[in-house]
Amino acid sequence: MILELHRAEKSFGDKEILKNISFSCETGEIIGVFGRNGCGKSTLLKIIFGTLKASNIKMNLNHKSLSPSKVILQKNIAYLPQHSFLPINSKVRDIIPIYYQNQEEQDKIFYDSQIALISSQKIKELSIGQLRYLQVLLIGNLKREFILLDEPFSMIDPLYKEKISELLISLQKEKGIIITDHYYNDVLNITTKNILIKEGVSIPINNKDDLKKFNYIQ
Repeated sequence: MILELHRAEKSFGDKEILKNISFSCETGEIIGVFGRNGCGKSTLLKIIFGTLKASNIKMNLNHKSLSPSKVILQKNIAYLPQHSFLPINSKVRDIIPIYYQNQEEQDKIFYDSQIALISSQKIKELSIGQLRYLQVLLIGNLKREFILLDEPFSMIDPLYKEKISELLISLQKEKGIIITDHYYNDVLNITTKNILIKEGVSIPINNKDDLKKFNYIQ
């Protein structure tokens, strides 16, 4: 399955954030999206997911036009925002059945080696790494062909960066993944292709040297 994005544009009032963003993502691919703060990375993910209206966009799913207003209803795409969305006073083991009613699907989450260690803890008691891993696991295992992840590596310790990387590589077999993060080394380690958003335009990126070439990193 392939998700195609053509000439995505977004303005807020007179401020043009995205001018021409075009790329594709197939199941089996992990796409990295780089860019400085304020360049529109999170805005782009919200547009693709359907919670923010683009000024202009053309989206195709398997070469058929996909209405941005119906993306959520069609249940092809899952989205992980930057900020936690889980109720802080709930225990991990009580969160899982909210997302998965099927016992086999629940067990897949419950018996994950990392989740088994924290299942009795409340969300507010988890470390940033534990919480982020749980969120990626919950969103990533939904029956969606594509996953959008907004800064999954941000502010977490190396152990959980490694665990999340391993998880995303395993999910890649059946899903297309689009990921934004400032931790470019962690992203480049797992992506199959990348783009940089610079001055509202998407630029193909092949490696770390390209990020230097376009002044994203020194």
